Amino acid sequence: MSLMKKSMAELVGTFLLVYFGAGSAAITLMIARGESPPNQFNIGIGALGGLADWLAIGMAFAIAIAASIYALGRISGAHLNPAVTIALWATRRFPAHDVGPYIAAQLLGAALASFLFAASVGMDAVRVGGLGAPAPFPGISYAQAILAEAIGTFLLMLTIMGVAVDERAPPGFAGLIIGLTVGGIITTTGNIAGASLNPARTFGPYLGDYILGQNSLWQFFPIYVIGPVAGALIAAFLYDFLCRD
Repeated sequence: MSLMKKSMAELVGTFLLVYFGAGSAAITLMIARGESPPNQFNIGIGALGGLADWLAIGMAFAIAIAASIYALGRISGAHLNPAVTIALWATRRFPAHDVGPYIAAQLLGAALASFLFAASVGMDAVRVGGLGAPAPFPGISYAQAILAEAIGTFLLMLTIMGVAVDERAPPGFAGLIIGLTVGGIITTTGNIAGASLNPARTFGPYLGDYILGQNSLWQFFPIYVIGPVAGALIAAFLYDFLCRD
């Protein structure tokens, strides 16, 4: 495949991830508008008791990711995440000259998804739903948010190494297992910092919120770069160490 086609596949896959995944978070907030949270752990997302909302959001991400992997994985590898691309490059599994185009395509796909989600739903997707943009929840420090993002992405990348990168993995299950892993991570850690696990997934909603709603969350963006990239790198190098003879 040409680099152009591979980059286009990354754009489309990341678009689907953000439109349906981050979009589900925005829709959850819109549905819950005007409802009082039943307890202190349900600040900012829905009114079903918190965890049920995160499970639904996690499953939306899981389905979008699994579909993108099965549809586009044979073209580009379906990284869909700059942290994954960087980790694969750092462990010499991905060529350096493809890193920039892949990340650019992922960021562009995420941005297009956020703008088209707003066009599909209306400005309440921005004003109420924030386009599903993640941010640390009340009581969570900057460092805690980075740690949560790093640990979540560590599990994601470790799973990718085991079921998709390792040639010894049984075929046919990578998309399902990776998607469900993301869904589980979001369900458990969503109420810490939003469980982005992906700089591109954060970039799209942040850009959309800034341009369409004049709402800037960019002060939190380093969380969703440092945490995911660190977690992915640690997981990739650890997997190689554990598998080395």
